[in-house]
Amino acid sequence: MGNFTFRKNEKLTSEKAIKELFEKGSSFYLDPFKVLTLPQTDPADSTKVLISVPARNFKRAVDRNKIKRRIREAYRLNKQLLVSEQKWLIAYIYTARKIVPSAEIHQKLIQTLHRLQKQKNLPS
Repeated sequence: MGNFTFRKNEKLTSEKAIKELFEKGSSFYLDPFKVLTLPQTDPADSTKVLISVPARNFKRAVDRNKIKRRIREAYRLNKQLLVSEQKWLIAYIYTARKIVPSAEIHQKLIQTLHRLQKQKNLPS
């Protein structure tokens, strides 16, 4: 069995790192996510993830929290797809204007992880 946890050290909380991710990171769009990525410079760190659901699209905190919970669960169950020495800073920004079913969130998050895995295999 894999390590199906999502611990504090896997969450992107550093303001400096978040600012760097938004300034220097590359992005791609895969409905319902905009995904920002940046390779980590410190190999000792683990891959860190930021999950954002804009209040502009969902006024009620209950709805934002439900979506964030679904994204966290999808990442927790599928993060082992990112097997490499390269560690990442990743931001998932939920851009849909309606609540998408969990199955679709899981499927799209798996697609983003596969795309990220391919991205790291490209020569720099």
